Amino acid sequence: MKPLFNKVGIFGIGLLGGSVALGLRERFLASEVHAYDPDPSALEDALALGVADKVHTTPGSWIGELDLGVLAAPVGVLTEVGRQLAPYARPDSLWTDVGSVKGPVVQALSGVLPNFVGSHPMAGSEKAGVEAAHAGLLQNAVWVITPTPETPPQALERLRHLVKELGAYPLEIPPALHDRLVARISHLPYLLAVALNHMVARDEHQELLMFLAAGGFRDLTRVASGSPRMSRDMVVSNREALREAVEELRAILAELEELLEHPEELLEAALAAKRTRDSLPIVKRSLLPTLHELVVQVPDKPGQIARISNALGDAHINIKQFEVLAIRDEGGAIRMGFATAEEREAARRILENIGYRLR
Repeated sequence: MKPLFNKVGIFGIGLLGGSVALGLRERFLASEVHAYDPDPSALEDALALGVADKVHTTPGSWIGELDLGVLAAPVGVLTEVGRQLAPYARPDSLWTDVGSVKGPVVQALSGVLPNFVGSHPMAGSEKAGVEAAHAGLLQNAVWVITPTPETPPQALERLRHLVKELGAYPLEIPPALHDRLVARISHLPYLLAVALNHMVARDEHQELLMFLAAGGFRDLTRVASGSPRMSRDMVVSNREALREAVEELRAILAELEELLEHPEELLEAALAAKRTRDSLPIVKRSLLPTLHELVVQVPDKPGQIARISNALGDAHINIKQFEVLAIRDEGGAIRMGFATAEEREAARRILENIGYRLR
């Protein structure tokens, strides 16, 4: 079967760019993947890890051979990189980016790069670099596409198709709305994580606080472990929308501070927050197809994951989701998701026949 694209260029070969490249390669969506990055060591890693077929540290005529260009450089330099590449781009090629800020990028590159459509896969990790890249990062992710009235319809349709083929789910919203929403659910939480860590670092009992920090604090501040430079560029590029979100948070914190003197009202606020938090998985799943889950109890012995995967693979049953729930001395459990109820029941029969307990 002919790939979706012949030659593809990934411009910025870190976590997200590398994951897109691996997705293209593993799903046979590109005949040849080129990686561009000013850092030679990142390109060496890309070749060693099988992320790219060819690598480049400078633009050149090779860009004119690309059917698809994906800008995955840090958002602080993304528009500059796009402008540098534009003179080499073929008029019928498709271009997109994966930056977390869309308004300035779409405004700067629409009409500069041919058939440019802004986009942002809502996927990431506190880890950075191409060595952390994996195609599964995009699987079942919501991938925001930010067209404008000037976006070429054919380019938009081609990008929609690519996103689906990479295993993600396209969601189209205007660039300004994207930036407002992401300021609240991504950029503001990052600033909050930075603030909480500064509060601990400045306390006279810092060592004791760090010793006492439990899972809740670690989960809440996890995003501060990402690349400080990339995160700085991200929030600065979206500073106007982020300032609005910060002001909203200040007002809400002030309201909650007042409620410390009114326990019953504080309880109501806490219950409302719990309802919102508990609804998040439902909202997320409403955008994704339903998975039919199966939980397998496994003994604490080597080779259990391989045994289960091989048994289902031999029966041509595709596991859509795979999660290790617990591993203790007495064993653990694995949760798997299947596209259909029929596949789930077939998997149940196979695993029960080879001695596993299921629930």
